[in-house]
Amino acid sequence: MEKVFSFIRQHDMIHPGEKIVLGVSGGADSVCLLFVLLEYGKRIPLELAVVHVNHGIREDAGEDAAYVEELCRSQGIPYYPIEENVRVLAATQKCSEEDAGRRLRYAAFREVAGRIGATKIAVAHNADDQAETMLLHLFRGSGLRGLRGIEPVREDIIRPLLCLERREIEEYLRTRGIVWRTDSTNATDEYTRNRIRHHILSYVEEQVSEKAVAHMCRTAELISETEKYMAQQTMEAAALCVEKITTGGAWKKDGEVTTGGAWKKDGEVTTGSVIDVEGFGALPEVLQKRVLLKLLEELSPTGKDISGVHVEDVRGLFAGKGNRQICLPFGIVCRRQYTKVILETEDGQESTPAVLPEPEYRIFDYEQGVKIPENKYTKWFDYDKIQRIPSIRFRQTGDYLTLSDGLGNRIHKSLKDYMVTEKIPRELRDRIPVLVQEHHVIWLIGYRISEYYKVDKNTKRILQVKIKKTLTEDEMEEA
Repeated sequence: MEKVFSFIRQHDMIHPGEKIVLGVSGGADSVCLLFVLLEYGKRIPLELAVVHVNHGIREDAGEDAAYVEELCRSQGIPYYPIEENVRVLAATQKCSEEDAGRRLRYAAFREVAGRIGATKIAVAHNADDQAETMLLHLFRGSGLRGLRGIEPVREDIIRPLLCLERREIEEYLRTRGIVWRTDSTNATDEYTRNRIRHHILSYVEEQVSEKAVAHMCRTAELISETEKYMAQQTMEAAALCVEKITTGGAWKKDGEVTTGGAWKKDGEVTTGSVIDVEGFGALPEVLQKRVLLKLLEELSPTGKDISGVHVEDVRGLFAGKGNRQICLPFGIVCRRQYTKVILETEDGQESTPAVLPEPEYRIFDYEQGVKIPENKYTKWFDYDKIQRIPSIRFRQTGDYLTLSDGLGNRIHKSLKDYMVTEKIPRELRDRIPVLVQEHHVIWLIGYRISEYYKVDKNTKRILQVKIKKTLTEDEMEEA
């Protein structure tokens, strides 16, 4: 496995003494990941822990869990089983079972990592997964960001097997007499990835090049390098000609372009951008397009419906001298005003990302008297009052908060009534994420938490929830 060890060092994935959570399903990829890291642990000190997620879809899923548990027992590795119902979660969050499964797995990995103090989460994506992701993004009309495929390292997520093809993984296990479980759903064409795997990649490897996957992975590396360079060039180009409109209506020169969602600094929120026509015109065409795409993504809930057509429409405003205006999706208004082009939303309100944010969970013992952090996006809750890992979604009918009535009593108030009372704009109400247990809102993110789950004199353990950056569509695909 020197190939994998070299890949780990190349991308600086693991440092001596780190505690790592592994996602192990029982399939060939994740079982290989476990044994490879066990071998790597003979070279540098490591602590490993395994999380197995039962999605509640297959009848034989319990056998997979039993297999992984026995595997961990035989190797002396801590084992953390998680059981959830993906179908229910998909229906609740109005997404596909694939998306629901991804969200569930990463929530479980992060919850356990926080509980045991792990610094890294290792998942078993391989080179074939990389090729499938590239094709999936290509067919859906992605740019460079999508064609770079799956990143070997993204924040605390590491993918040590991304350098191995599936056949290499299975050969490694066979030569060592290691058995693995086979997921019956992998043989079906129910999921898009399976159809690409069975009918497109297999054909290309047979009829075009048996090294197609390896070639695509090399291309992904080159594209990733190019994208990182172009992202930096885009930021520098924007600094030359872009100013921000803040919530107070003022323009801010900042030299920074975000990767999506609202831009925030010193308590202010940008509701648009002002572009100098002359400075913009001096940029190369490729940078003009990238700057506009970034600025439009900032004003849209997800960015996925902002396309090259919209970018070209906005570029048209820079030609000639007449004042004019165009309207784009999500209420984005773009207008030429003499020597400036202004991009903003119709209501000037902050655009809340429609892609759910990614939470980071941490559990620890509470010492009475310790000051609770006053952070808008990091909250503490009484963990012993929480029955299972909370989920993040958007509001639904029946959601409610537990509030204080001012007389020492607790009352339930519907989330809808609370939003009306607090004068939260109607257009924002369906875009504000909520942390929930069933329909009980634990945290209306960015606003308040439930009285029921607050830390009090009886609290023994804390669940800390920190909202991290919102996942982009490309990142959700690679997850």
